[in-house]
Amino acid sequence: MKPFGQIGAFLSAACILLALLATVKAQPQPPDDPGAIAAFNAIVPVLHNSRCINCHSVGDFPRVGDDRRPHFMNVKRGPTGHGVNGVLCSTCHQDHNLAGIHMPPGAPGWGLPPQREPLIWEGLSPHELCELFKDSARNGHRNLTQIINHMQTPLISWGWAPGEGRAPIPMPRDEFLGHVKDWVAKGGACPAV
Repeated sequence: MKPFGQIGAFLSAACILLALLATVKAQPQPPDDPGAIAAFNAIVPVLHNSRCINCHSVGDFPRVGDDRRPHFMNVKRGPTGHGVNGVLCSTCHQDHNLAGIHMPPGAPGWGLPPQREPLIWEGLSPHELCELFKDSARNGHRNLTQIINHMQTPLISWGWAPGEGRAPIPMPRDEFLGHVKDWVAKGGACPAV
C-alpha cells in the first residue's frame, strides 16, 4: 500500500471511531431510579419544614411560625401571590429580615405562589410532591433544571437564615442543593408512595 493510502486508511478508521464514540456519548444515560428516589426522599424533610410549608400550605393564606398558625391581619394570597390591595406582603416584608425578634422576615420577591399555580404541597406524600415538582403545568412552568435554579433563589435561601427568633432549616443548604441536583441528574424518579 502506498504511504498516502495508509494514512488515508488510518484517517478513515479514526473518523469512524470518533463518530462511533460521539454516538455512544450522545446516548442518554438511563435514569438511576434508586439514586434519584433516595435523593428526593432526602429533601422531603426540608420541604415539609415550616420555613417552606408555611407558604405552600392548604388555603389561600400564608402561615407563620413553627406552629404554622394562620397569618394575622387576615392576609390573603391575592392573584399574584403578593397579597391583596391594602395588605400587600411588601407592606411589612422587605427584601431582607428586619432586625429584632418578632420583626417581619424578608427576602427579595417575598410572597406566596400565585393563585393560578398555588403549589400547595401540605399533606402530599413524597410521591405526590415529587410528581408536583415535575409537572410544569403546576410548578410555575419549570423544567427540572429550572427547579434547581429556583431552589437557589434568595427567597428559598431565606429558609436557612430566617432572622432572629426563627429556627433555620436543619439540613445544611449545600447538602439540600446537592440532593436536589442529584435527583435531577439521576433522572428525577419519584418515590412509589
